[in-house]
Amino acid sequence: MKCISVYTNNFEQFSDIFEDVVETKFAENEEKEVAGITVSDSGEVPEHYLERMSIKPEVVVMRDKSRGVTILQHGSVFEILIPDLENSLA
Repeated sequence: MKCISVYTNNFEQFSDIFEDVVETKFAENEEKEVAGITVSDSGEVPEHYLERMSIKPEVVVMRDKSRGVTILQHGSVFEILIPDLENSLA
């Protein structure tokens, strides 16, 4: 799964830029600014990362079922987890 980190603790700001962030192409470990918010490609995370993070009480888990995307929010960061197309079609 690809992980994109959005550095804000403001859900409204995150919601405002979510579509743009998901549509943005990032190079590996590239950092960009979207509407004044730092966003970066955090590389690949293993499947068990989602399981491990979702059991922590301080982590909020949200899903965009239409895209198959999972969003983790903890502290002042949102992590957008995007499944690998190659693996999900296999």
